[in-house]
Amino acid sequence: MVSSVLQVHHLAPMVKGNQTNVKEFILRGFPGSRYLQISLFMLFLFMYLLTLTGNITIISLVGTHRRLHTPMYYFLCNLSFLEIWFTTANIPKILTNLMSQSKTISFLSCLLQMYFVFSLGCTEFLLLAVMAYDRYLAICLPLRYSSIMNSTLFIQLAIGSWAGGFLTISVPAFLITRLSFCGPTVINHFFCDIDSWIELSCTDTRLFEMLYITISFIVILGSCTVTLVSYIYIISTILRIPSAQGQKKAFSTCSAHLTIVVILYSCSIFLYVDPSKQNSLDMNKIVSIFNTIVTPLLNPFIYTLRNKEVKEILRKAFSRT
Repeated sequence: MVSSVLQVHHLAPMVKGNQTNVKEFILRGFPGSRYLQISLFMLFLFMYLLTLTGNITIISLVGTHRRLHTPMYYFLCNLSFLEIWFTTANIPKILTNLMSQSKTISFLSCLLQMYFVFSLGCTEFLLLAVMAYDRYLAICLPLRYSSIMNSTLFIQLAIGSWAGGFLTISVPAFLITRLSFCGPTVINHFFCDIDSWIELSCTDTRLFEMLYITISFIVILGSCTVTLVSYIYIISTILRIPSAQGQKKAFSTCSAHLTIVVILYSCSIFLYVDPSKQNSLDMNKIVSIFNTIVTPLLNPFIYTLRNKEVKEILRKAFSRT
């Protein structure tokens, strides 16, 4: 079964024939005092602006410096571009709800938010696996790297990641449109999670749940396996490098990526792969904040702070100003 149980409340639904036709939902978000709402608004707004600034900076640096025109940085650009849209699918609605008395979201808006959040999330898992494979080729097969990771393969892997993410979620998104919703309509979360559709539907969702769990296992655990195997080979290769300086240089190229991978996969496995329903709602919200807000913020800063080439370019750029 899915990992989170939503607490729901009854609204008066619109009746159409012998079924009800729910036109909107209520995102409960972060209930609390007005002071808490304003504090969270300022915090999330600051994090959102910082995320946009950091990821746009990464894209600009890679686009304007020829020495960064390599597959590793092109993949990083894809990741930064993804994070911009991933946070935009989440945070603006969170900010609106924090400052508004009405926390409603239309059926179509909720469906679109779910589709884009989870499609971009799946794409991120696939991109991280591709980036791990790229680092495996660069460190374990350095003499063959250029011939294997050519422009054709890079483009295929990048397009495949985006297409795979969006096509994967199109199936459950279509099935959601076939479900009936009779009320209650309150979602105890800050965005339209797939779990909420399962909990609020008044029709049989067993097929939908099986598909959801299958997708979670394939995308999350499948990409995690590729990433894990790649890093096992990478670490074993690094440990065989005779000089400590060589080991440090090799590990510095992938340590930033590994940091993001650990945070993202640990949170996602907790939320979407754990078959139990023991996780509390508040804990799910906190973990979801790491997935949807904190990780996109950390990406550009971890990559810039742990990458000598990017730091050197930034240092030169600031020294000219």
